[in-house]
Amino acid sequence: MILFKKSEDLRRWLADQKNNRAKTGFVPTMGALHEGHLSLIETCRSQTDLCICSVFVNPAQFNDRSDFEKYPVSLEKDIEMLSKDGTDLVFIPSEKEIYPYGETGLETYDLGALENILEGRFRPGHFQGVCQVMRRLLDIVKPEYLFMGQKDFQQCLVVQRLIGLLKIPVEFHTVPTIRETDGLALSSRNRRLTTEQRRNAPAIFQALNYIRESLVPGDTSPAVESAGQILEAAHFKTDYISISRAEDLQPIQNWDGKVKALALVAAFQGEVRLIDNILLN
Repeated sequence: MILFKKSEDLRRWLADQKNNRAKTGFVPTMGALHEGHLSLIETCRSQTDLCICSVFVNPAQFNDRSDFEKYPVSLEKDIEMLSKDGTDLVFIPSEKEIYPYGETGLETYDLGALENILEGRFRPGHFQGVCQVMRRLLDIVKPEYLFMGQKDFQQCLVVQRLIGLLKIPVEFHTVPTIRETDGLALSSRNRRLTTEQRRNAPAIFQALNYIRESLVPGDTSPAVESAGQILEAAHFKTDYISISRAEDLQPIQNWDGKVKALALVAAFQGEVRLIDNILLN
């Protein structure tokens, strides 16, 4: 496995590989890696000749600076995991490398309604930050394939919109969420849960499963209300529970039983904010 810290060094090395017609795949991460990330790496390896992973905690996508400062960092362990999992190349840039002129006055993107619903509503500016870093990473790596996880479903839609807006020649792949045996979606934030909070946390998956099992054509509010009670009983403070169109995450108040739908949750267990989602049909 090769490590790069400078974008110009990475670009030169990748140019040589592409001259040899190697198919490149890219997995962007913010580190604090877990089995969910490794599933992305394994999918990338299975479909490409060259698997590239980045580790960069992007300050531009944190609307709460304290959340950025609390984000877990375990670079040495991350590198060891990536090496054991067969990653070919790891890009570990500094903030200066990604944002040489700082984070003020950065470009903005027309993300439509995606920017102001669900995560966008509760984390203003978050998706602009996601786009700002992804544009830079994709410009540096120039992969043919991009792999991201379904747990951040709205982020996946935002990045796909960015790719379309800028006409970036990359093929996007969404990889299914990896879960613990009790259903909790793997997340770097899980490390911050206390023992009691960790016992409570699977209620998110239980609430989502309840929606999937109970939802019938018609008014969706009863399923949402019952899911909320499941979260409340597990001491969650809920930001949102939504049944939305999978296509664009617009909320569904009255479901026809045919439109492809998704249930999404964001809720706090103590100070730790967890998100999850499942496809309903």
